[in-house]
Amino acid sequence: MSARTTATKQKLFDAALKLVGERGAASVTVDEIAAEAGVAKGTIYYNFASKDALVEALLHHGVEILAGRLRSAEGSEDSLEALVDEMLGFWAEYPAFGQLLVSELWRTPGQWHGTLSLLRDDIVSIVRGQMKRLSDAGRLPEGVEVGTASAALFGTLLVIALDWQVFQPERSRAEVRESVMLLVRGMRSAR
Repeated sequence: MSARTTATKQKLFDAALKLVGERGAASVTVDEIAAEAGVAKGTIYYNFASKDALVEALLHHGVEILAGRLRSAEGSEDSLEALVDEMLGFWAEYPAFGQLLVSELWRTPGQWHGTLSLLRDDIVSIVRGQMKRLSDAGRLPEGVEVGTASAALFGTLLVIALDWQVFQPERSRAEVRESVMLLVRGMRSAR
């Protein structure tokens, strides 16, 4: 893919994400995405077969960015705290993606439900690796299943990040991360 094509797709992703985050995927038109991106409508169809294909590619793109950040946290000294920080950083940088993800995950059986299930599984599997390491080290409370802990941490961080962005934007990322870590550490010490 050429640098120009990559830049154009990024411009389309940014425009689509802004509009979809504001109003939901179903209520946004290709004309509006093109206008927001400052391109001709044909540019969208040149790069994507349809608005649906653009939204699906946007979902994959966002999850790839998030997955890369989460994987980068795996080698840290406190990889759980690094994972929490990376996820919060992603949601802070891409709040509309969080809105899109939540709205489409709750829409059952939404148009992108199959894609979202696979993408969710990708992210949760990275979190699951961290939870497995904690479990193997005896750092999860007795009886807590790794899969449940993984989904719970992902869901908790998604909801906390949305709450932070919408209702508490004055809080710093560090404050939110520390609150999450106090909760997580409290669970560990409850053992």
